[in-house]
Amino acid sequence: MGMKSKLLKSKRKIGEWLWGYVFILPAMLGFFVFMAGPMIYGIFLSFNRVFLGGQREWLGLEHYATLVNDPFFIKAVINTGYYTLGILIFGVPLALLLAVILNQKLKLVGFYRMAYYIPVISMMVAVAAIWKGLLSTNYGLINYFLGFVGIPNIPWLTDPRWAMPGLILMSLWKGTGFNMIVFLGALQTIPRSMYEAASIDGAGPVQRFFKITLPLLSPAIFFVIITTTIHSFQIFEQAYILTGGGPEQATTTIVYAIYRYAFEWFKPGYASAQATVLFLILLITVAIQFVLQKRWVHYE
Repeated sequence: MGMKSKLLKSKRKIGEWLWGYVFILPAMLGFFVFMAGPMIYGIFLSFNRVFLGGQREWLGLEHYATLVNDPFFIKAVINTGYYTLGILIFGVPLALLLAVILNQKLKLVGFYRMAYYIPVISMMVAVAAIWKGLLSTNYGLINYFLGFVGIPNIPWLTDPRWAMPGLILMSLWKGTGFNMIVFLGALQTIPRSMYEAASIDGAGPVQRFFKITLPLLSPAIFFVIITTTIHSFQIFEQAYILTGGGPEQATTTIVYAIYRYAFEWFKPGYASAQATVLFLILLITVAIQFVLQKRWVHYE
């Protein structure tokens, strides 16, 4: 009887595994056909020169050697890093602040949560077109309101010093709501009893925030940092619509550079090398973040 029961259990486990693979098969097929397959082919193209007729010439590492001395691509990498740091430094604390505020018992709190999240689900093309008007030097509403406090008109989209801050400002408005919802969900999982016990022990609001809220939110903060980093390195629509990569390449990002090389200058092999470098940059950046998270993320 013992042997038969073991055989029945093993058959059930095999059946469960098989059905599990059946259910994930569509997702896995989609991943390999639409993501892994093109990615592998792109890496292969990065070692070739592709001609207009589709013919290929093997170049080995020549494209990667060219990238090292390509000022256009180097500028794109610097701009992308600048944009990513701006989004992380300002966007993550802003989202956390909004989540803490909207986690309180406020009137119309549901409306405020919805209002902050609506930009997230809005089309980037429409949002960028609206912000192009808002950031106008002479007629934009942002400069109009800044004028009330004595700040002269800022050439957001025409000055190399201000173009990237303009893109960061728009992206903060567009994407902060998503991170806010993540933080809000994490905040609502923290037991109220912990705050009550801390209050009884004499801890004030600031102490409760740094001793209870932040440590228990560290997994959510880590998740937000990872996803924000990945999305920020992929910035394209903002630069394409608002500034066209200008002025003076001040908003040319890695993905925008890939687009120009692939579809404007028809160098798909070289563009594929840039895409591969972007993948490696993201891989290394995320790997470093995963190593460092052991020092500050608390899962208990």
